Amino acid sequence: MKQLFTAEIIERLVHEDGQTTLVLGQDDIVTPLAQDRARELGLTLVYPDDEDRALPAWSAAHRGPMDRAAARAPTSSSETGEELEARVRAAVLKVLGVGPPTPPPRVPPKPRHVDGRSVRLEPFPFDIGRPEMDVRLKDVITSEHGSPMAAGFMTLHKGQFPWHLDYDEIEYVVEGELHIITDQGTIVGLPGDVIFIPKGSDIQFATPSWAKFLYVTYPADWA
Repeated sequence: MKQLFTAEIIERLVHEDGQTTLVLGQDDIVTPLAQDRARELGLTLVYPDDEDRALPAWSAAHRGPMDRAAARAPTSSSETGEELEARVRAAVLKVLGVGPPTPPPRVPPKPRHVDGRSVRLEPFPFDIGRPEMDVRLKDVITSEHGSPMAAGFMTLHKGQFPWHLDYDEIEYVVEGELHIITDQGTIVGLPGDVIFIPKGSDIQFATPSWAKFLYVTYPADWA
């Protein structure tokens, strides 16, 4: 059976097993980086019969010093030895018919019901410098539920505070009066109204008295 020897395997043979000599099988393959690592660690590679036997075209085992150096040279100025070995390993595994492990099947998200009347809101996790507004919110739908969007409830008392959106957001006003102040003017939302705020907006969340609204953000993990 063919065996592929990488730099990691060479290091394990030397550091963990204490080997000083590695006798290779007729069909074994040693990557160029593994050969370099064996030389650095003092591990002698012994090939069966003839050292110049037929090897894979990319192998540096039967080449001269200049050829070996060329074989170790990255294919691009930014490719490291580890990246080259990774490409070689992938190519060898493909030849051997060994592919990467099959990822587990994706479990589709399930519908989720939230009883909005029982949601307990928590203090706003960002310092806006307006404690008298007692801003509170609670996420009820997140990416943990398999959703690309997030949703939750938010309340605020009289006042206003600035906010920048790195995401798209939709507000549905549940109670009170929500004001969204923008450079173009103020949007006034009353119960039942829907407001869309595009990504990149600089706004002020405000209310003349009290407001409670449902927000939906995209993407879910915007923070």
